[in-house]
Amino acid sequence: MEPLHILGTLAAAVTGVVVLLIVAAPRPRKPTESEKYYRSATSNEPQRLCSIFDEANRDLTVIVPAYNETQRLPIMLEEAIMYLEERKSKNKKFTYEIMIVDDASTDGTSEIALDFGRKYKNIDLKVLRLEKNRRKGGSITQGILSCGGKYVLFVDADGATKFSDLSDLENELKKIERDSYGVAVGSRAHLVNTDVVVKRSFIRNFLMHSFHKVLFILGIRSIADTQCGFKLFTRKSALKIFHNMHVEGWIFDIEVLLIAQYFNMPIVEVPVNWHEVDGSKVSLTKDSIQMAKDLLIIRLSYLLRLWKIRDPLARKKQE
Repeated sequence: MEPLHILGTLAAAVTGVVVLLIVAAPRPRKPTESEKYYRSATSNEPQRLCSIFDEANRDLTVIVPAYNETQRLPIMLEEAIMYLEERKSKNKKFTYEIMIVDDASTDGTSEIALDFGRKYKNIDLKVLRLEKNRRKGGSITQGILSCGGKYVLFVDADGATKFSDLSDLENELKKIERDSYGVAVGSRAHLVNTDVVVKRSFIRNFLMHSFHKVLFILGIRSIADTQCGFKLFTRKSALKIFHNMHVEGWIFDIEVLLIAQYFNMPIVEVPVNWHEVDGSKVSLTKDSIQMAKDLLIIRLSYLLRLWKIRDPLARKKQE
């Protein structure tokens, strides 16, 4: 085959890949007007959300993405509020907010969350309800970009991770924090050889090990557990990372860590107490295929520079 023909074939193949990526790649949607407001038990009218570009107005924001979580959310919130209120009783200056991001639930999740605001009248609990489902990554992104905390934690609504392990994440984060940047990743890697993981199905464990091999190829080699739904960020880290997010599905954690690595942010992995909770929204077959597709899209989109990472703080200084 002539060199020109080879080059032409390669060019056509690359063009085809680019076109497929443009069609298949996720496109995060902008919040609607109603999604710029939150509800609380202390006000009859929706209140305007703040922006992560604003100065922090409290010590901690807890973001909880929730889709049809009327059964599991109350247990998780009870544990979180007990821990945070006990901490507040010991340190009167400690301030926090909990933001439930209701991802267009159909089971009354928002009302269940507001009930907690009525039960615990002194807590700052906000409910942001999305008009259309954005999946876990999209919900967390929208919540974090509207947070007020100096530090930002996102935690799954299932309560699988012991909430008081937040203290361990904070301690380890403060050890590595540099110029107000740092990320602490809750990890279940220490549980790999315990009954918690060993007793899971063969297919689940096979997919887990295959997933880790793919991550190694992607360049995430220092984090053993990328998918644990318990991660803590400094405000500046959260701003830079989530301002650049594209992926909104279950695999969004991978892009979070890739962006953190791009900005050379210090990252620490912290063992947490974790247990399996019934009621998972993950479909083993369907979501495994979707995650594999999303991993490929992430890799190729950054490799071909269809996705670019920008520093929003640098642009803000120029303005």
